[in-house]
Amino acid sequence: MKKPKVVILGAGYGGLITSKKLAKLLNAGEAEVTLINKHDYHYITTQLHKTGVGTASDDRITLNIADLIDHHKIDFKKGKIASVDLNARLVRLESGEDVQYDYLLISLGFGVQTFGIPGIKEHAFEIRSFRSTKKIFHHIQKQLVAYKEDQDPSRINFAVAGAGFTGIEMIGELIEGLPALCEATGVPYEKTRIISVEASPTLLPGFEKEAIDYSTELLKQEGVEILTSTKIKEYNGVQIRIDNGEDIPTRTLIWSCGVKGNDLIDKMGVPTIQSRIIVDKDLRVPGFKNVFCIGDSSMFMKDEKTPYPPTAQIAIQQALTCGDNIVSAIRGQQLKSFEYHHKGSVASIGDRAAVGKIGKLTIKGAFAALMKQVIEMRYLFTLGGPALVFKQFFKRWHSTPTKVYAKH
Repeated sequence: MKKPKVVILGAGYGGLITSKKLAKLLNAGEAEVTLINKHDYHYITTQLHKTGVGTASDDRITLNIADLIDHHKIDFKKGKIASVDLNARLVRLESGEDVQYDYLLISLGFGVQTFGIPGIKEHAFEIRSFRSTKKIFHHIQKQLVAYKEDQDPSRINFAVAGAGFTGIEMIGELIEGLPALCEATGVPYEKTRIISVEASPTLLPGFEKEAIDYSTELLKQEGVEILTSTKIKEYNGVQIRIDNGEDIPTRTLIWSCGVKGNDLIDKMGVPTIQSRIIVDKDLRVPGFKNVFCIGDSSMFMKDEKTPYPPTAQIAIQQALTCGDNIVSAIRGQQLKSFEYHHKGSVASIGDRAAVGKIGKLTIKGAFAALMKQVIEMRYLFTLGGPALVFKQFFKRWHSTPTKVYAKH
């Protein structure tokens, strides 16, 4: 009997956890599972802000996919996806290779929502991937070195657009890491400006007032300029034009104002909203019983009008259910509905402080920072058990610091 072919697109949180679940559940020889990703590493998305300022070495943020999967049951293929034909059950890679499937999981990464604001796509930096945040790091270094030559203040003004979860973590990391970068390049840190621009009336929209007040006060103490109820109208790479007509001189605008699905999703011939597919309760694509979709590529509805946000926590929980359902589909068994259980959210502000909510409890300060580390370790445990947790914890204290140099 021919073995069914399962293809997983993307080795982010959703794709990688699903592949591990399949390896655990499938019997030897029961199916052929192929995991396709454009890089041979998995990066921890919730730590990308550290890459952007160089406060964590690369090997703490990236993990070799080959070290995380069961090669007896999972075949890893490095390649960039060119197109997906759901009717022909065919994935085409940019190399020209075609990959046939019987069951498909779409778990591609996210894209950045720029809302059509002039100059954002061309000039702003994105917290989207390991490589995109690495560009931020090299750019900051380059600007500090250039400032020594021309004393242009726009080079040492660093703006972050969006003060939600990701934006606050990026601001916190700038507070944490910029002094060391300034010292290494001979630029007085007190001359730099860190600017937070948020369209909503407060930082961290949607968080509890206690968390908002704590974060606001902490950032002010660190000298961060907070511009709330402020919209960006345009950015030309040198200055930001805001909605009151003023200009903010800066050559560094880090954009964290919303995400959408991967552009590839819109080319698959199924209905999408913001490049995301509204999935059925069992995480399948409507009209295709053999195609599943999770994580940033999917839109799972909380109720008739409200979708769940595309978070790492949801992607991981979806992956566990999706692994069960793919195996059930292969075996002709009944699939189960996905149920999301929110376990709390914590946003770090550097290494020593954080804010968040666990259950009904609002947490802040050093305790919240500790809980943030616990959450990260729990994910590492899911990926690779205690061995990976200890390995990454060891790197935290013994990794070679990220080298400081200007990349021209």
